[in-house]
Amino acid sequence: MKLKIIGSAAGGGFPQWNCNYRLSREVRAARTGLTPRSQSSIAASADGANWVLFNASPDIREQISNTPELQPDTDGALRNSPIKAVVLTNADVDHIAGLLTLREKQAFNLYASTRILDTLANNPIFRVLDETLVNRIELPLGGTTQIEGPDGPLGIEIETYAVPGKIALFLEDNSDPVNFGSDDGDTIGVRIAEPGADAGAAVHYIPGCARVTDELRSRISGAGCLLFDGTVFTDTEMPDAGVGAKTGARMGHIAMSGDEGSLASLKDVDVARRVFVHINNTNPVLDPASPEREVVARAGWEVGHDGQEVEL
Repeated sequence: MKLKIIGSAAGGGFPQWNCNYRLSREVRAARTGLTPRSQSSIAASADGANWVLFNASPDIREQISNTPELQPDTDGALRNSPIKAVVLTNADVDHIAGLLTLREKQAFNLYASTRILDTLANNPIFRVLDETLVNRIELPLGGTTQIEGPDGPLGIEIETYAVPGKIALFLEDNSDPVNFGSDDGDTIGVRIAEPGADAGAAVHYIPGCARVTDELRSRISGAGCLLFDGTVFTDTEMPDAGVGAKTGARMGHIAMSGDEGSLASLKDVDVARRVFVHINNTNPVLDPASPEREVVARAGWEVGHDGQEVEL
């Protein structure tokens, strides 16, 4: 199975269009070591020809342009695409807005939890996805699903499970500033593998996670690769940078550092390769020369980047 990170940044990308924070200024100035990143998404294929997208970023057109494997077959029909299915892990704008770009009368299957599918169904703008071409399929939490395209199985099996998170920003109840709510299925993790593969040949993709539970540690133990929420390095990173009032926890994202952060919480879990994705434009690990990047590297983590490949 081949997997590509086609978008490694959190919502807004890096640099974010209106962000004048230090890191965004430096990447615009092409400072050595800093590289632009598009918004969160990965692609997986069992045969190198047919692909499954995990999340549909607002940057999807640019991501396809940057990824030859996702472009139309030059010997194919006038309208064709190797993208045969899309799997959604939550209903955040940075994970669903790209569906609107995929509206051009192209057949593919769309997989998501009931909660996420309900969000799409309740927003009439997503009716631009022709229901005769785009089949919406419910993912069972805690169950396995053989991913299929319009013409049949794609050789990829996923297991979906709820992880601690929160509802999408545009669904929050602003009347209650403390309880911004989350039900099972608002945020999911995904185990991706070829059917029958053992744990060491599986990837767990969890771009959004509010905390690490014992159940999650047990579930990912033995995995060949973990692609995990790397939104912020410290919980108060955005307020400290002066770019926003929300903490990582308030946004539904665990920090990398701290006693309950991902570095500490996942330290003793048996995972062969671990990569941070969904990285916010304020996170100092984006700078390879930063002390925070060194902390992450010493802990055995990679900082994901657009175009990065994983093969299992």
